[in-house]
Amino acid sequence: MPVITRTQLLAIILAAPALQAQWLNYPTAGVPRLPNGQPNLSAPAPRTPDGKPDLSGLWEPATPAASSTFLSGDPPGDRQFSGIGVNVPGGLPLQPWAAELVETRRAGEFKDAPDTYCLPLGLVQMHVHPYPRKLVQVPGLLVILFERDTTYRQIFTDGRPLPVDPQPGFNGYSTGKWEGDTLVVKSIGFKDGMWLDTKGSPLTSAAKVTERFRRPSFGKLEIEITIDDPKAYTKPWSIQVHQALALDTDLIEFVCLENEKDLAHLVGK
Repeated sequence: MPVITRTQLLAIILAAPALQAQWLNYPTAGVPRLPNGQPNLSAPAPRTPDGKPDLSGLWEPATPAASSTFLSGDPPGDRQFSGIGVNVPGGLPLQPWAAELVETRRAGEFKDAPDTYCLPLGLVQMHVHPYPRKLVQVPGLLVILFERDTTYRQIFTDGRPLPVDPQPGFNGYSTGKWEGDTLVVKSIGFKDGMWLDTKGSPLTSAAKVTERFRRPSFGKLEIEITIDDPKAYTKPWSIQVHQALALDTDLIEFVCLENEKDLAHLVGK
């Protein structure tokens, strides 16, 4: 299945005069500047009136400069999108049935991947998805707006507990609280059969996901994700996700199924 990159998509959109009102080149407000006028992305992170770091902004997956795991020329975050456990020492600790499932999905050429059918991907895979996402932080709530299929996620920070018997969902249910300058988010209530990456690493309804959001500087967002899914894995495991602030641009409406013509040509095995 051919994949159009965001860069290619933007080139197509910018070439169409009728679509110039997409705010792709509108200056981002409130950006600190260096003496030469360039954005100072190393400046301190902004803070909300209550003193907490403000996570708001338009973010895209970024390759940490200090990591030698990412190959030169890889798109930002691409290797985690393809294999969520690429940086986990020894690989993902899969239960035998889960390892067999990943192999079955590989043998079938990943034709049943949720992305193929324009289905929601879940919160973990969306953290490394190449399309951008906008975080909007307000009192009691952090909203994540995803460009991919124009979807959203809610993280409640108003003190409410997680549901006792949740109706399973693609994103589950999320609540967060601040520990110093780190927003700690706990999520449960996932649908069975979720894919964590394009190779088919599984997530089950037994999973508990913990995310730790940090904004160490104006232009950087760090998210530590811990997966505790005893049904699919022999022990909990964690990854680090790095995202970079995208300036002078914004989300573009993207509907995966609009004029879709690929499914009829997928073969797989």
